Amino acid sequence: MTPPHRDLVAGEWAASPAGTGPILEDPATGEALGPAPVTPEERLERALAAAESAADGWAAVPAAERADLLDAVSGALEPVAAEITALEAAATGVPIRQAAPLGVIVTGAFRLAAEQLRGGGLDTARTREDGRPVEVRRLPWGPALCLVPWNAPAPMAAHKVANALAAGCPAILKPSEYAPYGSQRFAEAVAGALAERGVPGGAFQLVHGDARTGARLTGDPRVRAVSFTGGTAGGRSVAAACAAGIKPVQLELGGNNPLVVMPDADLRRAARAAVDLLTTLNGQWCRALGRLIVPAGALDPLLEAIGERLAALRAGPPLDPETDLGPLVHSRHRDRVTARRDALGGRVRSATTVPDRGNYLAPALVTGVDPVDATEEIFGPVATVHPYRTLDEAVALANGTAYGLEGYVTGTDEDAALAVARRIRAGEVKVNGSSVLSLHLFAPRPVWGASGLGEEGTAETLRFFTNPRVVGVEDGFALHSRDTPQSRDTP
Repeated sequence: MTPPHRDLVAGEWAASPAGTGPILEDPATGEALGPAPVTPEERLERALAAAESAADGWAAVPAAERADLLDAVSGALEPVAAEITALEAAATGVPIRQAAPLGVIVTGAFRLAAEQLRGGGLDTARTREDGRPVEVRRLPWGPALCLVPWNAPAPMAAHKVANALAAGCPAILKPSEYAPYGSQRFAEAVAGALAERGVPGGAFQLVHGDARTGARLTGDPRVRAVSFTGGTAGGRSVAAACAAGIKPVQLELGGNNPLVVMPDADLRRAARAAVDLLTTLNGQWCRALGRLIVPAGALDPLLEAIGERLAALRAGPPLDPETDLGPLVHSRHRDRVTARRDALGGRVRSATTVPDRGNYLAPALVTGVDPVDATEEIFGPVATVHPYRTLDEAVALANGTAYGLEGYVTGTDEDAALAVARRIRAGEVKVNGSSVLSLHLFAPRPVWGASGLGEEGTAETLRFFTNPRVVGVEDGFALHSRDTPQSRDTP
């Protein structure tokens, strides 16, 4: 049974009425759960006013005190992390075995943000040639809007909110209307921990709604920074609104990510990587496999090996710990993915048996598709297959889209694979790997092209919510000024 929808505004919880957006579903059964919630306009206005009112006070809290508060939030989240994970798995269809490791981010994001504050992550110093110090302090922009998608809402919310609060920005969180439950439970724990320690309610708030709510908040001048993870169309709208308001925006958008199989690759390992990337989070993640790029001579044996692995997958309810593959988040999304798959026009190869009931979709590779017709993200367990004859051709295929989020290369000779990886235009390229984790905890998560703007990362997101101010004594004057006895004596 799903919890009732509530929003948090200025420290007060209230029921969120049903909106005119989608009817939420149980992905595993397709059963309708009722309309998605929407925070009313008057409460949105109150939330904006509360965030603006809290901005100066929250920014004035010393970094060490903010770090202690973030640790307290992490502690409050730990006992409810499993509950949040279960709510997210049930709402999104992601198997609990995959959702649980991501749940570590929910508590860990606050610990990491606190550690950065204690390590001086917002303050640096430089020394001039004359020995005088120059102070560089990163100061908060002001109220920040955190917009998170439905595929892993609470982990993404934790990453954004933790860093906004660490930076000194009041945070307004709006989760996707398709998966509000885990973020709401997350917000209850965060708000409770802050309230117990006397933090004003405007420092952290939760609102619900669809793209119209997001647009309303993004366009308001009281919101001074926006961090958005989601689709490319939504990202363009957010970017346009931020450009009009001259406010910073952080965008992590789509990807149509290549997996380049090297000529010397172990086909069993290549098949495992391909299936992992095709089915993790049920294919509903921006770093999923979009295009499988294979040596022409290895095409048939690799497809056979992939088919064997796909046939062995167990599709079932997301809360069953034995489930390998769950349903897609909503029937509307399943239909969209199916339509995009069928529009490719190639041969659909699928080997996984899925339940007839619910929003399940068997993972599929599509062969015989012209690369120019396979440039857009599908955001589901579907990828196209493209044979190549030379590595130059493979690299050209890998770089043949407007996106540049993630890339993958698999091969036995790691040096040769790394050489190809360095030619792929993407923010991160992994060699012989297929996990959802970054290559390094403190490596940035950059984007290229249509995949977004700016960088995310452990340190990068904290910096995003700030702007530096440089202060120091120069004791010098412009070279073209003429000094006179009178000017020297003038106070």
